[in-house]
Amino acid sequence: MTSDAAHTLDLDAYLTRIGYDGDRRPTAAVLRSVHRAHALAVTFENLDPVLGSVPSLDLADLEAKIVRGGRGGYCYEQNTLFAAALRALGFGVTLLAARVVLGAAPGDVRPRTHMLMEVRVAGEPDPYLADVGFGGSGALLEPIALVPDAELRDTPRHHRLVRLPHDGPLDLWELRARTRDGQWAGQYAFTREPFEAPDYEVINWHIATNPRSPFSRLLYVQRTTRTAHLSLSGRTLVVTPHDGSARRERELADTDEVARVLAEDFALRLPEGVRLPG
Repeated sequence: MTSDAAHTLDLDAYLTRIGYDGDRRPTAAVLRSVHRAHALAVTFENLDPVLGSVPSLDLADLEAKIVRGGRGGYCYEQNTLFAAALRALGFGVTLLAARVVLGAAPGDVRPRTHMLMEVRVAGEPDPYLADVGFGGSGALLEPIALVPDAELRDTPRHHRLVRLPHDGPLDLWELRARTRDGQWAGQYAFTREPFEAPDYEVINWHIATNPRSPFSRLLYVQRTTRTAHLSLSGRTLVVTPHDGSARRERELADTDEVARVLAEDFALRLPEGVRLPG
């Protein structure tokens, strides 16, 4: 395994992978464009944990897997790669961690297991919250200004960033997404405490190996296209069109159909010789 300190991201290859061929100056417009390009190009997936291995967060391995290997990844993988690309472009990046509140019961306190980042743009008065690794239909497609009550219409999505009442020494922020029925749904909550690579190594190991972790037990794959959001949980495929029309859900017949859907609908290439568990 190659050390990140000894590996420099192939920025040209990364930008080709996400289909971006525009300006490379570290401006807010470039940040928005590269963020959206990544979000639309790279699929959220947890194939490695389901197949029994812990995903490497080493930059060289991420480049081999996602940039050159036609794969996706979950938040630690995608945001580690994205942060490296942003730094190569000249942005300032601070890594953060969040508690996912989406789907939590009232009073539940979940661990901080989601990776995201604060991005600074030279000449801009406020930083941005950036995150290409959340995966779900409430995920950011573009960065949002990290200021209270900021709103972002990252079409077809609509987000809001609020500061919550909190007794701790750091401000507590929550990212919210507008649902199809017009309600605001919390996605995750976080402070601006910096996290480092070793922190994510520990969290990544827990998420990938703990038998109680959903990511170690069931296949979760999500992809946003220009027309719809696609979600695969186990063998349940859900397609939610952006135009507000009815979502479509069906059960896939077997692992062969799952593999075909992964390739055709989620643009994922399974490793040579790998068979999905039944």
